[in-house]
Amino acid sequence: MDRREFFRRSFSKASETVVKHVDAKVSARAARWIRPPYAIVELEFLLACTRCNACIDACPHDVIFPLASRLGVEVAGTPSLDLLHQGCHLCEDWPCVNACETKALSLPEVNKAQTLSFPNLAHAEIDTKTCLPYLGPECGACVEVCPVPDALTLQLEKPVIDQVLCVGCGMCHEACILEPKAVRITSLHSHLIEDEHSNESPDNV
Repeated sequence: MDRREFFRRSFSKASETVVKHVDAKVSARAARWIRPPYAIVELEFLLACTRCNACIDACPHDVIFPLASRLGVEVAGTPSLDLLHQGCHLCEDWPCVNACETKALSLPEVNKAQTLSFPNLAHAEIDTKTCLPYLGPECGACVEVCPVPDALTLQLEKPVIDQVLCVGCGMCHEACILEPKAVRITSLHSHLIEDEHSNESPDNV
């Protein structure tokens, strides 16, 4: 191997390491919000998104909002789902995705024999300590609004979420009649926040 090839490979490996580090940091930060349907991976999303608000304007249920400037210039104005207050309706024609010209939101390619699967948006979990049917009174408000077949069912009159089928749209959270809600909605990558903090030195905390 000549010197030129040696330095080329060394630079390539160093660049790959830097990209992996940046990607990990970006992903950890992204655990604090929830992107719209079919968002590409966070680092690529930030590079592709032009903050044009097209997906925000296209959402017929006003579920998408721009992130605040206090979160940093690199994410300010990028779209996020407001699943803590309302649910994503998983619109059949995906207006938010089709409005994105840069493909920061991009439908996966499927052939005619395949059915487009729902995107995984967030993690939904029932708090059995506060959910009414687990305490005695009947309810079932959440089950009636779930748009994903069999993702949320009643078992012995108690709502149960199938974590394999559930996509975290938040419709059950919105329908819950309790305050605070008995359905918790969290980012699919919320564990990365803990991982990021565990890797910080005491001086950086």
